[in-house]
Formats: sequence, structure tokens, C-alpha cells
Amino acid sequence: MATAPELSDDEAHLASLGYKQELHRSWSGFSNFAISFSIISILAGCFTSFGLGWNNGGPAAIAWGWPIISIFILLIGFSMSELVSAYPTSGGIYWWAAKLGGPKAGYYTGWLNLIGLIAIVASVAYGCATFLDLTLSTFSESWAEGYSLYRVFLIFLAILAIAAVVNIFSSQLLAILNNVSVWWHVAGALIVVLVLVVVPDHHASAGDVFGTLVNNTGLFGGETSGFGFLLYVLPMAAILTQYTITGYDASAHLSEETRSAANAAAKGIWRSIFYSAIGGWILLLSFLFAVQDIDGVSAGGGGVAVIFGQALTSGWAGVVLLISTAGQFFCTVACLTSCSRMLFAFSRDGAVPGAKQWASLSRSRVPAKGVLLCAVVAAIITLPALVEVDINGAPVPVAFFAVVSIGVVGLYVCFAIPIFLRWRMGDRFPVGKWNLGRKYKWINAIALVQIVLTSIVALFPTSAGGMPWDSSFEWKFVNYTPLLVGGALILLWIFWHVSVKKWFTGPKTTVDLPAGVSSSDEIGLEKRGGSAHGG
Repeated sequence: MATAPELSDDEAHLASLGYKQELHRSWSGFSNFAISFSIISILAGCFTSFGLGWNNGGPAAIAWGWPIISIFILLIGFSMSELVSAYPTSGGIYWWAAKLGGPKAGYYTGWLNLIGLIAIVASVAYGCATFLDLTLSTFSESWAEGYSLYRVFLIFLAILAIAAVVNIFSSQLLAILNNVSVWWHVAGALIVVLVLVVVPDHHASAGDVFGTLVNNTGLFGGETSGFGFLLYVLPMAAILTQYTITGYDASAHLSEETRSAANAAAKGIWRSIFYSAIGGWILLLSFLFAVQDIDGVSAGGGGVAVIFGQALTSGWAGVVLLISTAGQFFCTVACLTSCSRMLFAFSRDGAVPGAKQWASLSRSRVPAKGVLLCAVVAAIITLPALVEVDINGAPVPVAFFAVVSIGVVGLYVCFAIPIFLRWRMGDRFPVGKWNLGRKYKWINAIALVQIVLTSIVALFPTSAGGMPWDSSFEWKFVNYTPLLVGGALILLWIFWHVSVKKWFTGPKTTVDLPAGVSSSDEIGLEKRGGSAHGG
């Protein structure tokens, strides 16, 4: 009788969690770090969502807010690193919640994660399209004269299509692209900083950068003091950091394709946050010191392209925009990878309509149909971007900011559920190779408070015109995050009670386990759990 092949440590760990090795485990620890670093993408978030920080607080809000918020996000990352070390599966956050809190917790977490990931794909791809259009406009006057929202949207669709083709082609190609992306982000950010330090004839003072406040929302009469500004406007600047440094759950979603995943995926999460936080702050400070006219930036909607236009020649501005655009494309590809793997894992457990289709793999062992679905839904939820919106006479991409907020709320709320369940479980939690020891008690608690506060802020209307009780109210100004996320939660609640709770049992097993043994969070993890400390 033929002897069964011996399983590697990774395959044995995965089998103990109930899954056989289906995806191709070809990713190194660096590749795992690289995809999260690429999705965080300081060349994307720092450029595309800069206006959120500028319009809701200005230079001081960005200069001080970025490092402060980054510290809290790192604590969230530490919490998630401990979880992925214990449970390195493609289901990631959903799987953790289901095992620690039951099928219902897993169901809501999985859908919030999926909604957040699709929104991140949409926002990054649309930001890439916007910056590609800006880049071409810088090099061509005729292109600049033909600007339209429809043209940008068509570019957006093309970028989504290309990213989908790249994803479907090969997981090995994806790993190579993500490795290249890391160095592009490091070298590209360094070049941008050097250009903004050397080329401009004038730089803002430290007092201007760290002490100037701006309220470009039209709220509270444009005041930069008082409770309205401090408690409503200024907190919205935090979304710049919270949106940019997100998507690091990709290290968890790609853990089934990563070697030595229990250690490598854990390090991939927190290291991608740490290095992005440092690089992003330096990059943002270079933007702020390059500002020539604060009022001019506000009149232009708070976008970085206005700063580059003030401080640089068209040639240098084009170079900076091109570097950012390429980084954003790498980010789009990586985001779509992460999203499709989450859809694959969730569908593998039967939680998504048409699950068999989205859990199927191509000859290259890639969830090709899942990739296409994620891209199509991302395009649909971005349709409101075709509506032109001006606030205080400046063009402001309200729809883009709404998609950003949807991504922040969806992802961070789904992160909070397993973090809370792990915190509640206390010392009974079966730790993996990388763990927090007893520091989890305060790290988990602070992470949860930060997520709750940020998620509330992300639901705020971003202008007076978006408030139903204001005389200037119009639907085009509305931050539709509460409508989409709230509507999705209501539908999920209805589906759960009408149907899902009768058949959904959480993660399913795809591997034969010994008689009398079930796939649970206790199986073998105690043996794998090292001493109580991080790695």
C-alpha cells in the first residue's frame, strides 16, 4: 500500500485547522511582507487622500496626526500578528472570528472584511486613474484641456481590467511584482522627497508646517477653533492615516501561499505598518514644506497636485506624479490579490452566493472568477464618482472620499471583532510562534478603542452640503458610507435570521482528520506555541 506523503510544517499546521494545501505555497516571508507594504502604499494613500488631511485641519493636522495615529495602528497590527501566527489561513480575519466567537461572528466579520477590501480596491484603482490623468495632463496641454470625469472613469475601468489580468495570469508573477513594488516604493518615495527638497526655490517654515490649521469643509464658518472644529472637523483628518495604513491583513490572506507562515505572516503585518509609518511621515512632510501658498492649495481642493504645481516645473511635477501613479498601480494589483483570496476563503466555506464559482481555481491555482467578481463590484460602487462636486468653489472628490471611508469602516470594524474575542479569551488563547505574551491585555484594549473612534469619524458628512438638515444639502455631497455599510449590515442581519443561521456553520474542513478529532483552534496549537513573546 502506498505511503501518504509526509506533510511540511506549514501543511501540517494548515491541516490541523481543517484545510488541505490547495493554493501554491511559493511566497517567501519577504514576499508576504511585500504585499502588505504594497497595499499600504505610501505612494498611493499619501497622495490620493492628502486632501482629507488638508481640508480637515491643514498642515498641522497632517504633521502631528500621522505619527500619532500610526502608533495606534501599529498596536492593531501587533494584535493581528498574534492572531495570524496562531491561525495562518486565507480566511484570515473571518476565520479567526468564527473560531473564537462562532459562526455568527465569522459571518459578519467575513462580510465586513469583503466589503472593506472591495472598497479599497475601488479607491486605489480610482486614485491611480486620477493620477495617471494628472500625469498625462502635465506632459500634454491637449490632454489637460480634454479633462472629464468620464475619461477618468474609463481609465479607472482599464486599470481594474489590467490588474485583473495580471492577477489571473500567475501567483508567481504576483510575488515578483510585489517584490519589485517594495523597492519602487522605497526608491520612488526617496526620489520624490529629494525633488521636493532640492528643486523648489522656497520652503515653508517649521512654524507653518506644524502650526497652521485649515478648515476647508465649509463647516462651522471655516473656523479653526472651537468645539465644532476640534471635535468634528479635525478628527476627520485622521482618515488620511487610517486609510493609507490599511490592507495589511493581506499578509494573513496570503498565509496559505507563504512558507513558514506562522512566523513570516505575523512579521509581515507589523513590519509593513512600521516601515510605512516612517516613510509616509517623511513623504508628507516633504509635501508640506514644499507648499508655496496655503490659500492656493485650499482653493484647489487640498490636492497634492496643486502643491507640485506651485513648487515645481511641469517636468519635475510630471516625474513626481508618474512615480506615484506607478506605485498606485502596484498597489491596485496587490489589493485585488488580497480581496480575491478573501473571497476564495469565504466562498470555500459557503458564505457567499455562488460560492462554488468564487472558490474554484484556474489551472494556475488562482481564484480567477473571484478576481473578476471583485473587480466588477469595485467598479459598480465607484459609479457616483461620475457626479461632479464643488465645495467652496473647489473640486472635491466626495465619492472617492466615501469609498475611502467605506474601506476604513469595513476593514477596521472587522479587525475589531477577532481582536475583541481574543482579548476576551485571555490566557486560554492558544498562541502561535509569534505572540504578545501578557502584553495583549493592554495592546488589544487600546486597539479596540481606537478602531471604534475612527469608525465613528469615518461616518461623518464631510461638508455642510452632505447634512440633511442644512439648507445647502444635495445628494451629491453625501458621504454614502453610512448608507452602504449600514444597508449591508441590515441585509446581512435579515439574511442571517431568515436563512443563513440554519445552514452556515463557519469554516469547513477540506482535509480528512483522525477519528474523533475536529478542526478547532486547540488542535496542535499548544505544541506550536512558543514562549510568550513576540518575534
